[in-house]
Amino acid sequence: MSESGGNAGGRGRGGSGRGKGGPRDSSKRNAQGRERNRSSQKSFTENAPAQRTRRADPARLVAFEVLRAVAAEDAYANLVLPSRIRHHGLDKRDAGFATELSYGALRGQGTYDAILAHCVDRPLDQLDPAILDALRIGVHQLLAMRVPAHAALDQTVGLARAVIGAGPSALINAVLRKVTAHTLDEWLELLVAGESDETKIASLRYAHPEWIVRAMRQSLVAHGRSATEINDLLEADNAAPVVNLVALPGLGSLDEALENGATPGELVEGSALSSGGDLGRLASVREGSTRVQDVGSQLVARAMAAADLGPATNPEPNGADERWLDLCAGPGGKAALLAALARQQGATLLANEPAPHRAKLVSQALSAVPKDVWRVRTGDGREVGTEQPGSFDRVLVDVPCSGLGALRRRPESRWRRTPKDLADLGPLQRALLKSALDAVRPGGVVAYVTCSPHPAETTAVVTDALRKREDLELLDAGAVMDSVSLTGNLGAGHDSTAQLWPHIHSTDAMFLALIRKKA
Repeated sequence: MSESGGNAGGRGRGGSGRGKGGPRDSSKRNAQGRERNRSSQKSFTENAPAQRTRRADPARLVAFEVLRAVAAEDAYANLVLPSRIRHHGLDKRDAGFATELSYGALRGQGTYDAILAHCVDRPLDQLDPAILDALRIGVHQLLAMRVPAHAALDQTVGLARAVIGAGPSALINAVLRKVTAHTLDEWLELLVAGESDETKIASLRYAHPEWIVRAMRQSLVAHGRSATEINDLLEADNAAPVVNLVALPGLGSLDEALENGATPGELVEGSALSSGGDLGRLASVREGSTRVQDVGSQLVARAMAAADLGPATNPEPNGADERWLDLCAGPGGKAALLAALARQQGATLLANEPAPHRAKLVSQALSAVPKDVWRVRTGDGREVGTEQPGSFDRVLVDVPCSGLGALRRRPESRWRRTPKDLADLGPLQRALLKSALDAVRPGGVVAYVTCSPHPAETTAVVTDALRKREDLELLDAGAVMDSVSLTGNLGAGHDSTAQLWPHIHSTDAMFLALIRKKA
C-alpha cells in the first residue's frame, strides 16, 4: 500500500495551512465573557468540529472532487484530475499532493473500506457517498502519506464542513479519530487475523478485488511465470507510475525533456522517464512530436513495425511493405508512433476508429506527422477485413480489453471491472482479430495486442484464431520484442507470444502475438 508518489506529495503539507486553516474565533473569552482557562482546553486534534477550520484546502478539495466524479459520474480520474487542478489554480507542489491523494485513495479503496467498516457504526453502503469519499481521503492521509495526524484530521473535517455540512463533519471527525488508533500495518494485521484464504489476504493487503487476485495469479502461470510472484505484481500495481515519454522517430526530440529533469529510458530507443510536473509547458509535447506513452505500448508498436514479412503473391511478388493499418486506433498514441515509423520505412498508415469523437483525437495525435503519411477512417473495425481484404502489409489490432494490465495508471478500474467484462469482450476481440487477419495480405503480419495479461483475452483468443485457419503461423514475438529493445533480453517471451509485467519491466502488462499469413 506504500505509494512512491505519497512521499513527494505529502511532504510539507503537514500544517496545510502555512497558517490558513486555524479556528476562526481567536477570542480568549467564553460565551459568558469570562477569559478561557487555556490549561483545561483539549488538544488541537480533539477540538470539536465547530472549533476546527471551516474552509476546504484547495488540494484536498481537488481530490474530493475527483473521487466524487469517479463515483457519481463514472468518470476516469486521469481525465478529471488535470481539469480540476487547473480550475483551482494549484501550483506544482499542491498539484502533486492532490494527485497522490486522489490516486492513492482510489487505489486503496477496498482496504480503506475494510478499515472504515471497523470504525463506523453502520454498514458503509448506508453512508452518504460523499461522506464515504471524504473518509477515504482522510484515511489515505492518516495511513499512507507523511501528513501529521492533526493536519489530516483538521483539514478533512474542514473539507467536510465546507462541501458536505456541519453534521457529517462531526461523524467524519469521530470515525477518523478511531482510524488513528493503529498504523496501516497494524490495521492490516487486524484485518487478516485468523484468515487462511491466501486470496482474501492478498486482496486486503494489496487493495485488489479477490477476483482480480485470482485472475492475475492465473495470468502469471499462463505466461510461464510463477504464481509466487503474485504479491510483487499486486504491489507494483499500487506504485505510482513514472511518466514515460517517446520522441516520434525522425520527428521529435527528447532534448527539451532531458533538460527539464527527464532521464533516458532504459528499455527502448527514443524514450525517457519524467518525474512529472506540467509536461504541457514543453514545446515538443505541445506540438505532439514528443508524447506521453507507456514503454510497453512503445515496444509493441515497434515490434509490429519490425516483424519479418513473408513473400507476397501477385500482384506484389516482391513482398512490398507499403500499407499499414491500425485497426483500433483511438485515442491515437500508438497510431502516432506507427505513422512516424511508417514514414521512415516508406509506408503509409490507415488509422481506423469507430467513434467519431475518438477519431478526432486520433487525427490530433497524428498531426505531428506529415499528412501524406496517414489517413483516418471512422468506421467499425470488424468490417475492414471484408471491405479491404488482403490489402495491408502490417496490421496492429490493439483490441478493447479489461485493462487489467494498466491498473496502476487507472486507479478506479480495479473496482469497476467485473469477471463479466471478460466474457462480454471475448466475441468482440475475436471478431476484430478475424477482420485484421482478413485485411492483411499473404506474407503480411498482424500484431494482436491487449493491455491485459488475462489468458481469456490473450492466448485463448490467439489459439482460437490459429485453430480455425490453416493459413496462419505464429512468429516469435518475444524475440522480435527483444530486437527492438535496448537490453535485447527482456525475458517477456513464452510459447512464441510476449507478455510484459509491471513488477518485472516497470511497464503496463502489455501482451503481444505476431501472426503471419502464409503466402
